[in-house]
Amino acid sequence: MMFKNRINTVIAGATGFVGLDLVKLLSKHPYVKIRHLCAQKNIGKNINYFDKTLSKKLPKIERLEKVNWNKIDILFLSLPNGQAQKLINKLYFKYVHLKFIDLSADFRLKDHTLYKKHYKIVHSAKKLINKSIYSISEFTKKEINKFRIISNPGCYPTSIQIPLMPLFKN
Repeated sequence: MMFKNRINTVIAGATGFVGLDLVKLLSKHPYVKIRHLCAQKNIGKNINYFDKTLSKKLPKIERLEKVNWNKIDILFLSLPNGQAQKLINKLYFKYVHLKFIDLSADFRLKDHTLYKKHYKIVHSAKKLINKSIYSISEFTKKEINKFRIISNPGCYPTSIQIPLMPLFKN
């Protein structure tokens, strides 16, 4: 089934472990159109070079510099810690329509000093930390739309928090 109003997306870090899983999920979503798959290496290759189950019809791997951000709704960031904050810092104020879903730890902590302590990296987008939400969507349905930067928890926090949700509600 095709939909006219699909969400135009870019996946940065598409060839990594998490990025490939994200490509699999989003490529099957009826409301999502993957416009660009970006990485630093293997430019020009088909995504199915990395995972044979993925369609050759998806965009080839390219650099982020090729993206026309005016035509993108959401940038998914599946990058090493420290990289998403740099990219979001460059794009946030220039493209005010653009939303960011970060799969790294860059916006998980609200205190940049704790970020440095735990990740040994100085946070380069300190002013944007308070413009982000750490979100498991099941917990933040009402608040999530107020933010353009959505930080996703890792698999361990999610696997613990979701089953505990009924206890919190009662």
